[in-house]
Amino acid sequence: MTLTAHHLHLGYDGHQVITDLSLELPAGALTVLVGPNGCGKSTLLRALAGQHPPTQGACGVDGRPLTDLTPRERARYIGLLPQSPLVPEGLTVTELVARGRHPHLGLLRRWRPEDATAVDAALTAVDLHDLADRGVEELSGGQRQRAWIALVLAQRTPYLLLDEPTSFLDLAHAVDVMAVAQATARQGTTVILVQHDLTLAARYADHLIVMSGGRIAAAGRPRDVLTPQLLADTFGLDAHVMDVDGAPAVVPRCGAQAGQSRPVCDLLTESPADPLLMPV
Repeated sequence: MTLTAHHLHLGYDGHQVITDLSLELPAGALTVLVGPNGCGKSTLLRALAGQHPPTQGACGVDGRPLTDLTPRERARYIGLLPQSPLVPEGLTVTELVARGRHPHLGLLRRWRPEDATAVDAALTAVDLHDLADRGVEELSGGQRQRAWIALVLAQRTPYLLLDEPTSFLDLAHAVDVMAVAQATARQGTTVILVQHDLTLAARYADHLIVMSGGRIAAAGRPRDVLTPQLLADTFGLDAHVMDVDGAPAVVPRCGAQAGQSRPVCDLLTESPADPLLMPV
């Protein structure tokens, strides 16, 4: 069983963003969602988490429509890290991460040994133990992002949805986050995340979904999906796709736009025809 969408239509204030989209996420795999800005990636993620009701169609988890679940039940199934979440004032890193356990606490809200274990493991996964007692507002942007990732890891849901989790992170920490997402999937969690870096996405994804104009343009193994033609058609990008250690890497050609008659770098290095632009 897995997380699904059937003939999904999504929009805002009468503006259609996603049209007739259906998908079934591979169970226990890392799915990475890529596509141009504004194509509906974040909207789809919020719908899969039950936070954006569709105008048509439905999302389901393990054969049950999300609309049949209470918010607390959904939070036990699905962990969602949105873009730019707001941090409550006065919390330490540990206190923030501990909030990921709230859906699992009983009516008396008693803290159990398994809750402490989940928080400790989440802090370890994102390498934040040294900052566990630090106030969240004292952290850098990258450290704060890692704290939020720890919160959803501590939630220990069978489905984990991450919207641009490598935002604000340098490359080394972005790689760490992708490795954590991959390791989480290897342990049986179904993970889907939004990623803008195509090479990083292809390096770690088991399954790649490319969106364009509110629809799925392609889906499958990264090496099968990422082709120069798809990059041109979907991103307007003129690029090489190279094999690096068994995974595709996207290398834009100089010029970077598909259909451009001559590379920008060539145009910039030629002597300008306008005498006003001639060097003095």
